[in-house]
Amino acid sequence: MNKKLLVSFALASLTGISTQAKEKMSSETTQQRPNIILFMVDDMGWQDTSLPFWTQKTHYNETYETPNMERLAKKGMMFTQAYACNISSATRCSLITGANNTRHRVTNWTLEKNKATDRPSNTIQLPDWNYNGVSQVTGTSNTFVGTSFVELLRQNGYHTIHCGKAHFGSIDTPGENPTHWGFEVNIAGHAAGGLATYLSEQNYGHTRDGKPYSLMAIPGLEDYWGTGIFATEALTREAIKALDKAKKYNQPFYLYMAHYAIHVPVDKDMRFFPKYIKKGLSDKEAAYASLIEGMDKSLGDLMNWLEKNDEADNTVIIFMSDNGGLAAEPGWRDGQIHTQNAPLNSGKGSLYEGGIREPMIVSWPGVVTPNTRCDKYLIIEDFYPTILEMAGITNYKTVNPIDGISFMPLLKGTGDPSKGRALVWNFPNIWGNDGPGINLDCSIRKNEWKLVYYYETGKKELFNIPNDISEKNDVAKQHPGIVKRLSKELGNYLRATGGQRPTFKATGKPCPWPDEI
Repeated sequence: MNKKLLVSFALASLTGISTQAKEKMSSETTQQRPNIILFMVDDMGWQDTSLPFWTQKTHYNETYETPNMERLAKKGMMFTQAYACNISSATRCSLITGANNTRHRVTNWTLEKNKATDRPSNTIQLPDWNYNGVSQVTGTSNTFVGTSFVELLRQNGYHTIHCGKAHFGSIDTPGENPTHWGFEVNIAGHAAGGLATYLSEQNYGHTRDGKPYSLMAIPGLEDYWGTGIFATEALTREAIKALDKAKKYNQPFYLYMAHYAIHVPVDKDMRFFPKYIKKGLSDKEAAYASLIEGMDKSLGDLMNWLEKNDEADNTVIIFMSDNGGLAAEPGWRDGQIHTQNAPLNSGKGSLYEGGIREPMIVSWPGVVTPNTRCDKYLIIEDFYPTILEMAGITNYKTVNPIDGISFMPLLKGTGDPSKGRALVWNFPNIWGNDGPGINLDCSIRKNEWKLVYYYETGKKELFNIPNDISEKNDVAKQHPGIVKRLSKELGNYLRATGGQRPTFKATGKPCPWPDEI
């Protein structure tokens, strides 16, 4: 893979590779490249694990049991400042296109074509964001067009498998189907970002005659209907079947294991639920814990498959979550809302740390030093160039600018791409819930400082994250120079990338950019 690769984007490139062609792939050009598994969890908070990502072990770490995350961490590197977006769609669209959410404008969650999902406001007119998601082809309104890194992997000899949640495009748009993005195998992925139920007794959201009773019904798991097999387990078994088939192709594989867990509904995974009841947890919290441990078992099953099939030493595993843990909906969790990700403030939907800081682990035998921690920050769009670099693909063309920066130097210990770098988030939307750092805001993180700006009120908050991980001590008044500098950088970035802002209904004027107030 030392020769230069020039990859052009064309609609014709979306066609698949035949089985015969796969079997004839030269082992000389494929075996030296690693298999790659991206294990993406839905709505998993930074503290939803027995593995401490903070400097202190919390009661959450002592409550939940995730032995396979611990096992993976011993083999690889933990990232304590890995960031995603505050909402699933935004994260997944940044992942697949390499674009920051200010650029792709899929800033809230997507589902139905041509329908924004924002909660309405009497005072604020929300921007016309890209509620149809992302696509590789033009022709759909309110859609960002970008090149998929999975398509680039496929074009360069990888067998590509999607299993679980997709959430790239709205219903009846090209982007809703993972095969549009270069996945040769799609297991249970569609437009929805949630699920009707984890329970096979309810056919994962289908009636007895096979019709979905919810837009959130999980497709493609008919063989498991009525079997008593939890959705997380069914997806894991299907992923392993796909890996078994992939062995004969003599190609490296890319598996996107994108679980619906631990998204609501908080159904009870009865393999683990009784254990947490015995620990003294409430019914709701025991059910939540059972979702976490079921996800962890899936990780362990995949690791076991790699070891059994002599692929462990040639496989990269990346563990990540798509946004912060649920903390704003009291119907699903017990305890005081907005506190379930402590020491981080708030949760899913928020631009505070609880909504965007994620548990992340990377294992790569022979490259990543085992049992290490990295405290440098990175963001979800960085996965795009990093995964391609892992695969030996460094020269390629895309139809969209790539905002991500490879974090390979962090993995190899050869450099720090985060030094002096600014990370930016934009949420000019109104989610379904309210809470700290939720709705109509944008944010920038640079070195130790983080600025949060609220469009409607013009309020600015400044936090020193290493000293105040809980974002409880707003020091904006003490550091006006830093506020001014970060406001300017944030405003410039938003304008340069085509970021959007809301408008005041009373005047028809847009809310000021952060450097205009």
